[in-house]
Formats: sequence, structure tokens, C-alpha cells
Amino acid sequence: MRGPNYWSVRYHQLVVMTLDLEELEYQPSNEIAGFAERLEKLLPSLYNHFCSEGHPGGFFERVREGTWMGHIIEHMALEIQSLAGMDCGFGRTRGTGQEGVYYVVIEYQLEEAGKYAARAALSLADALVKGEPLDSITQSLQSHLDMLRQIARNYAPGPSTASILDEARHRNIPVLPVSPNGLYQLGYGVYQKRIRASMDSNTSCIAVDIAGDKDETKYLLKEAGIPVPRGTLVHNVQELDEAIQEIGYPLVLKPLDGHQGKGITVGIRTREETVAALSLAQEHSQEVIVEQCIGGHDFRLLVINYRFVAASRRRAAAITGDGQSTIQQLIDQINQDPKRGEGHESTLTAIKIDSITEGILEKGPDAGIRTRRKPGLVFETNRQPEYGWNGFGCDR
Repeated sequence: MRGPNYWSVRYHQLVVMTLDLEELEYQPSNEIAGFAERLEKLLPSLYNHFCSEGHPGGFFERVREGTWMGHIIEHMALEIQSLAGMDCGFGRTRGTGQEGVYYVVIEYQLEEAGKYAARAALSLADALVKGEPLDSITQSLQSHLDMLRQIARNYAPGPSTASILDEARHRNIPVLPVSPNGLYQLGYGVYQKRIRASMDSNTSCIAVDIAGDKDETKYLLKEAGIPVPRGTLVHNVQELDEAIQEIGYPLVLKPLDGHQGKGITVGIRTREETVAALSLAQEHSQEVIVEQCIGGHDFRLLVINYRFVAASRRRAAAITGDGQSTIQQLIDQINQDPKRGEGHESTLTAIKIDSITEGILEKGPDAGIRTRRKPGLVFETNRQPEYGWNGFGCDR
């Protein structure tokens, strides 16, 4: 369901599963040996489901007293989505009019996750009924949670889109996913708008083309009297050498039409580094911008209806040594932060060791690594936490 429906006018995103209980229609949960105890061990967080009892532990009371498997699968499907980071709480189980066949209705945040959770809950409940080893069922549960998190990474909207959708819902504007590739519809009929990331139905094609061309963007800014760094476009090493002579170090190299900081190298001070940076940038675009490296802070600004409304400062990730742990161990500790995740799924991105990190380590203090006796080593990389790596430079 993707809008107001038979089951709810408030909950628009629902999966409806038709479930045939077969012989379990005549065997409620209290008549299945050990079922309630095993379910509590498998999913203890179901204690927070009030169910019709109206208090914590209410659902487990229903299971011990005896309830039907469709009702149990409903709660399991909601809970495993919540455990995977997708808060879902609405569900219904109702008869179809055919003996032993029920409609199991569950809420979802992501359609693919909702459908997967329905099937996964059915599989887990079936294993509990059959008396399979609890350790094996627990491993299956973990696999299902891993898959749901992977689905969230693949299908969840990015931070910009999520913020727009949240604001639309706050204003009681209906939100409908149009495609799995991040296209959403806000509102219905003549008032509807469609968005993808921070673009909407009114975004000019020319504006998108300009914004996607860093060189043209910089030219237009310069013509408008806004200071920009000196730079030029290059296609090969010969043009790169000419740019070095004209601009001088330190330099920044970046793909002409790149995004998310991919292929960018900053703080370049030698020809060897410059040639390597050209090769990296050309993995994303044959045309590469070479320009002055200007120090300072990195801000992202939000303007709505021609008014500045918010700003975020993008800072480099950093780890502080304790005199004992390795850099990898320190990074692993930071990555335990629940705010960090893969790609754009979370507020912060997990720190990864790659060629850029290794290059910083080889450069030592020149790359922004400061050593001191106590509390240990401060190792700063120039990975922008919200948006990915951004080259060799460091926020000091």
C-alpha cells in the first residue's frame, strides 16, 4: 500500500501478506511446546510491544496465553525492521473470510525492507514451530538483520532527500516513492511536485548543467565579482606542467564534473604528487581542474526561497592515540559510533583505510599528524565525515 487504504488512512506505507496457517489454525501458541520461551530468547525486545494488553510485556502475555501465528508473525516482522534501524509499529492481522487464511498487515519505511521482513518473519516463526536449534535460528535472524540493513543502504534516501521528506510530512504533505532510484512525489493532483535529492520539478536544466561543470560555475562566479581561486583545465601531463608553472604550489586537482569529493586531491606540493593526483582525477573525468589550494574552513550552506536558513561546517575525521592501540584499532573504536555507517546511510561515514590514509601516514607531520607524549598520537585525515574523502589535506 502506498497511500490511504482499506487498512488505514494514517499509515500509508503497508505490506499486506495473505497467510495460510494450514494446521496451525487449530494450534495456538500456548499449545506449541516451548514456543513462547524460545521466542522470548530469540527476540527479547518484543517485550516493548504492548499489544492489546496496553503495557510492556503485553505481547508476550498474549503468546503465553495463546494467540495465532499470523498475529505473532505480524509483531516479528515489525520488530526485525526496528532492530535494523527502521522504526515501524503499526500492524493488523485479520481474517480473510476463508478458514485459516489471514491478512497480515505491517508498516514499512522502505518498501523492499517491508516485503523482505514479512518473508523473514514467516521463516523464523516456522523454524521456532518446528523446534529447530535456537542457535541456528539466532544465526538466521542475524543474517536477516544484515540483509535489511543492506536494503536500507541501497534504498534509503540520502540526507538531503530525507530532510525534505521529513519536512513535507511535518507539513502534512503526502509523500509517495515513485521509483527505487530516489524519485519521490510530494502531494497529489495539480499541486504535486517531484523531487530527486535536492532537485525538484522546478529546477532548471540549465542550472543543473552549470552546477555540474565546476569550471563554468567558477567563471560565472568570477564574472559576478565573487573571489575564486586561480586555476585552469588540463587533459594531460604536458598541460599539467604548464599549469604548475602558472599557478604554483600548493595545488588542488579535481575532476571537472565529479561529485561527493571523489577524485579530489588537495594540498599538493610536489610534481610527483601532482601527476598521481591527475591520474586519480581522470578515473572520474578526462578534464581535470588545477587550481590554487586555499586554506580555511569548509561550509555547506542551505538556501530556501532565496533565504539563507542553515549551514554545516565539514570537518576532517580525527583519532587520538592512547599510547597503546594501533591506528587501525583506534579507527575501529571510532567506527563503533552508531552515528557512523556506510555511504550516506548515517549522519557520519565510517572511516576506512585506503591509499589516501597510507599517503598521509607516509608524509608524517607534514600531512597534519601531530605527535605528543600525552595522551598520545593525534592522527587527522581529510575525510569529510558527511560526504566522503577529500584528498590529502587536513583540517588543523
